Amino acid sequence: MTYCLRRRMALGLIAAPALARAARAAGWVPDRPVRIIVPFPPGGGLDLVGRVLADTMASELGQPVVVDNRAGAAGALGIEQVYQAAPDGYTLGITSSGNITIGPLLRRTPYQPMALTHVSRLTTSPLMLVARKGSPVADLDAFLAWMRAKPEEVRFASAGIGSSTHLSLELLNIRLGTRTMNVPYRGTTPMLTDLAAGIVDVAFADATGWPLVEQGALRLLAVSSGEAWARSPQTPTLDSRLGEFRVTNWYGLVAPPNLPAPILARFEAEVAQALALPKVQQAYATSGFTALPLPRAQFHPFLESEIKLWDSVIETAKIEKES
Repeated sequence: MTYCLRRRMALGLIAAPALARAARAAGWVPDRPVRIIVPFPPGGGLDLVGRVLADTMASELGQPVVVDNRAGAAGALGIEQVYQAAPDGYTLGITSSGNITIGPLLRRTPYQPMALTHVSRLTTSPLMLVARKGSPVADLDAFLAWMRAKPEEVRFASAGIGSSTHLSLELLNIRLGTRTMNVPYRGTTPMLTDLAAGIVDVAFADATGWPLVEQGALRLLAVSSGEAWARSPQTPTLDSRLGEFRVTNWYGLVAPPNLPAPILARFEAEVAQALALPKVQQAYATSGFTALPLPRAQFHPFLESEIKLWDSVIETAKIEKES
């Protein structure tokens, strides 16, 4: 982490309690429970992030904050319910690239992603480039040499067509000028199971794959962040070899379109204060996430840049879109 980034984070954490107090004083105070819709089943990364945030915000808002799991349609069902809810501060949702910056580029969604009120980013984590234990490549440089020399031999798994793991593979192909085999699975768990069994050679995986790395079942070759990953600082970044290879798994807090400014300000401040707490940072870090809030003024342009990146990858790789 660079000095400038550390300084910005430190200043933000110092200012968070004061911002929250100012937002409370500005006027909006909930008078009934607030609902956070998680668009996937309990137990996943979005669910964890949503529940930790809900528990922390409840004490500050003075009302229960209830997590409501609404799974279906690859996360679109739950976000549709946020989209259609009244912009009164009582319905929020947890978002990710799958239902905001990637999924809507490939298939129709019953909501306009950028019309939602993107309150704040909550967490980020890099993707891990992991290889099977018995892989002939021992490190990142050996893997990149193999990809350049014999890409047709590399069995590269993904969590499904159009997933962030698939598009990250296509971005890697674009950066290297190669074409390699994509072996799509129905989700991360079966992908990692077959990778650990040696059925496929390599894959991008989110932080849920970290226990397999710790156990020695998978070999960590690189991470997709621009800087060293705190969990494994000795692991090289793809960015250091390829230039501008920065892919993050992020989760965000979203509200219905046209959320009034006082309510938005209150939630921005509460998120900043919650994510400044060591207990929240530790809860997220345990699962491989970094608590890194980004309020709407910065989060919205970040999302637009993500959409531009993935749209370019989809077009270049000629990935079929839903008609």
